[in-house]
Amino acid sequence: MKKYLQVAILGLLFYSCSPSEKSEITKVAEPESEWIEMFNGQNLEGWIPKIQHHETGDNYANTFRVVDGIIEVNYDDYNEGFNDRYGHLFYEKPFSSFHMTWEYRFTDQWLEDAASYTYRNSGVMFHSQDPNTILKEQDWPISVEWQMLAEEKEGVARPTGNMCSPGTDVFFEGEKDPRHCINSTSPTFKWDEWVRADLIVFQDSLVLHLVNGDTVLRYTKPQIGGGTATRFDPAIKIDGTPLTEGFIGLQSEGQGVLFRDLRIKEL
Repeated sequence: MKKYLQVAILGLLFYSCSPSEKSEITKVAEPESEWIEMFNGQNLEGWIPKIQHHETGDNYANTFRVVDGIIEVNYDDYNEGFNDRYGHLFYEKPFSSFHMTWEYRFTDQWLEDAASYTYRNSGVMFHSQDPNTILKEQDWPISVEWQMLAEEKEGVARPTGNMCSPGTDVFFEGEKDPRHCINSTSPTFKWDEWVRADLIVFQDSLVLHLVNGDTVLRYTKPQIGGGTATRFDPAIKIDGTPLTEGFIGLQSEGQGVLFRDLRIKEL
């Protein structure tokens, strides 16, 4: 069934894409690889935490934990407040062309000393620098983000599946886009609603964001550049370098969030 679902998704994308995007899809559609279960449901084996103010591998205050078969971002043990401890939990190996899928929902936990924009806000980073190259005081990894948002004010649109670009640039509608974040066309979801996310990446060419099976954003040419990320090793940030592969990380920014059913297929 999973194989047929993958074929159906690629078929729908092929139908809706431009000629150049169709070419990229054709290149990677065959042969298919098997889905990899990224999370064993029991512990964080195969994952590497990196939290600002702490060394790589230090899961400060048990920020990332497993509860009832779900990865939780939880701040119960943050007795000294958030203190800009922007964190990420990285999968142990990098990927280049891939289809990743997961489900997420937010919790009602939010640290009020975190930046206001982090409320009901999290994400999944990809094409990230190696977590072992992230400096102790660096805030965000040089990467691209599938941004996860939920409703903040009733009746006010707040789409999910957006793109944010710490230390990177992307091309949107054929031109390099100066914005740090580009909104998707997705609907707005309540904070306690499970949402299905898909991320399809073709090396440094085409990137597609899907929400509950619908394509909500597409962009091209992810590369190192731009701003936002700070206190990084300058040797890592060579602007204009195409991002052909990288690590995947689950974000913690002061908002509680749950992740489940994380799977990935190399294309």
